[in-house]
Amino acid sequence: MTNFVKRNLLQGFMILALTIGLAACGQQQDTPPVEKDTAEPAPVILSDAEVENIVRRTYQYVAMYNVNNKTAFDLTSPMHTGGLNIMKANTALADHTLQAIARPNNDTLYTFGLLDLRNEPIILDIPAFDSKYVSLMETGNDHYVNIPMSTRLGDFGEPSRILFYTERTHGYAGEAVDGVDKVVEMTGDFVSAVFRVMPHANEPERMQFNLEAKKSIRAIGLSEFQTGVAPEPAVTPDFPKFGTTDFDIYENNLLEVMQFAINHSSFEADDEVDQELLAALEPLGVVPGRTYDPAAVAKIDGARFRAVAERISPETLAKATDPKFFAANITSLFLPKGQIPMELLLFQSVLGPIGQPAVEAVYPSISTSDGEPMNAMNDYVIRMSGDELPPTAAFWSATLYDTANGFFMPNDRRKYSVGENAGMALDEEGGISIYISAEQPEGVPDENWLPLVRGDYAIDVIMRIYAPDLERFETWTAPVAERLE
Repeated sequence: MTNFVKRNLLQGFMILALTIGLAACGQQQDTPPVEKDTAEPAPVILSDAEVENIVRRTYQYVAMYNVNNKTAFDLTSPMHTGGLNIMKANTALADHTLQAIARPNNDTLYTFGLLDLRNEPIILDIPAFDSKYVSLMETGNDHYVNIPMSTRLGDFGEPSRILFYTERTHGYAGEAVDGVDKVVEMTGDFVSAVFRVMPHANEPERMQFNLEAKKSIRAIGLSEFQTGVAPEPAVTPDFPKFGTTDFDIYENNLLEVMQFAINHSSFEADDEVDQELLAALEPLGVVPGRTYDPAAVAKIDGARFRAVAERISPETLAKATDPKFFAANITSLFLPKGQIPMELLLFQSVLGPIGQPAVEAVYPSISTSDGEPMNAMNDYVIRMSGDELPPTAAFWSATLYDTANGFFMPNDRRKYSVGENAGMALDEEGGISIYISAEQPEGVPDENWLPLVRGDYAIDVIMRIYAPDLERFETWTAPVAERLE
């Protein structure tokens, strides 16, 4: 991967933080109450190193908890699902009015939901799609990423059903179920289910077919699947308060959030990441199975924890522009449990949960031919010959953002990216020239022009390459942006 990174393929690795909401509806009952442990722990004095260790080891849980619950309880969120085990389908591609998240994509539509696996397994009933790219991503409280289905694996050509459960799911231990095609054990009781679908926006009939398919995805409990009768709605768990930012949790209610998270997560005796986390939390009174009691946990200095998190976050984000880091780790991000070390969990959680592993998608940024940052005072062109197009089994795109906010560039055409889904015009030799400019250059096809809002501020272009050919990436060189005079 060295050549790939040295050519700035992944200098600005950006991830769409897409998760699902929690709300007061579902089909499960909460876990049986655990007898409250009122034994007050001895006073705990933490060194700076101990505080930093706790922050680093808890970030994957804090980030997942916060982003899930913000979308759940912030009713203004476009990702609010309306309840547990409810799949919400986006039916329109993102535009410049979306400013709830940084660097959204204009390539795929999402169907997403939060699966509650406590009381019974949940089955996703999935129709067939007519798309070059569809994937299903599943992530538990701990931010380990699983891709149980993808067009890369030959899935989604036919209707299918997939069942999810955990080791704590009541009355079920992984046995086969008639009518279910695949059974998957997860590490967390609350599982983010995210479908990414290339809708083929330039083919209206094909796009409509895929939109209808997205909207028909259902999450149903095993009992309803087998009997046709839905159980009574369950009581929603008493979720700890989320924060406006992850830092707010570190300052205000870290131990409460972590007690909830570990009570609904799986831990393995031979997993070093698991055991080091539990060892760090135990002196603070947070252990698996315990009911949270503010009087029985350690009194920690929230401001101190916040300060450490606020320092670690930018330090970690700085790795996103480190070519050596990506040379060593690009194929090791967003992987299942046991396949990713804690420091990479920290990186992906700080950068923005949730992303896909490199086998599903990579996100190289475009550098400039002169090495200077792109600025909206200038116009640029990105040229690729037919042989230089990104190596992919699905599709690719190039998307323009303002660097400071990560938002699309406003324009009446609602044109934010160039690619097969957003539209592109290849030349006679199979290559392409993508223009970034305030005015459309003469002779440049509409499809290949990214409108620029003139001003003295930084801009950047992120490529998205779905189902990449990682072997060919070893010798592929990402294009550069040339400044136009």
